[in-house]
Amino acid sequence: MKQLENGPQWRVTLKEAWPLCLSYTPIGLACGILLHAAGFNTILTGLVSVFVFSGGAQFMIAQMLTTTAPILTIILMLFFLELRYALLGSSLAGYLKGQNHRFLFFFAISMNDENYAINYLKFVTDRNWTPKDALQVEHWSLLVWTVSNVIGSLIGSAVKIDLTVVNFALTALFLYMIVMQIKTRLILLISVIAGILAVFFMLLTKSTLGLVISTLIASFLGFMIESYVTKRWPNSHLLYKIHDPSGQPEVDKEDIEI
Repeated sequence: MKQLENGPQWRVTLKEAWPLCLSYTPIGLACGILLHAAGFNTILTGLVSVFVFSGGAQFMIAQMLTTTAPILTIILMLFFLELRYALLGSSLAGYLKGQNHRFLFFFAISMNDENYAINYLKFVTDRNWTPKDALQVEHWSLLVWTVSNVIGSLIGSAVKIDLTVVNFALTALFLYMIVMQIKTRLILLISVIAGILAVFFMLLTKSTLGLVISTLIASFLGFMIESYVTKRWPNSHLLYKIHDPSGQPEVDKEDIEI
C-alpha cells in the first residue's frame, strides 16, 4: 500500500534519509581527508567507513594514529566509545521482532546515532514503518558516508594537510557530542568529573591509556550516583533537566508502547 501511494520503497526511505545524507557530506569529506593524513589510502578509507561507520570513532582513529598511540589503547577506546550502540539497539528490539539473524546482523552493523534517531522516531510515530524501511535508511546513510569519505581521501591525496588540525577536529567533534547529551545536572556533573579524571590519568600514565581508565571510572561513578540519587532522592536537583540545546522536545520513553 505504501509503495502505491508514495512511490517505490527506496524513494520513500530516501526521502526520510536525505537530510541526514546531506549533513554527512561535509563531515564525511573532512573525515576522509584526515584519515588520509593519518596514513590510510583510499581503499582502506573506504573499508573503514563501511566496517566502522562512526564519525566519532573514525576521527578518533585518525587522531590516535597521528600521535602513535598503541593499537591496544585504540581498540579499547573504540570499544568503550561504541558500547552505547548496545543500548540504542536494545531500544529498537521490540520493533524488530520476527526478523531473522541475518537481517539483525546487517541492521546492527549499519546502525549509528543519526540513522537510529530517524528510525526510532519513525517507529514511534508511523505504524506503517517497517524493519525493511529502517534498514534501507541505514544503508542510504552508509552509502553517502562511505562515498564522502572516499572522495575526501582523494582530496587529501591532492592537498597537503597539516596533521595538527586532526587534534582540533576531534576535540570539536567530541565537545559537540557532549553538549548534545547534557540533559540533566547530573550528566553535566559527570562530564566535568570525566574531564578532570582524563587530565589526571593522562598525566599519571603519560599515555592515552589514561583516557580508558578515566572513561571506566566516570561511567561507573555516574551509574552509581544516578542509581543512588534516583532511589533515595527522586526530586534531587541533580536530576533536574537542562534545556535541550537542539531545541527538540524530549520523548518520554515510558509513554511509548513497543
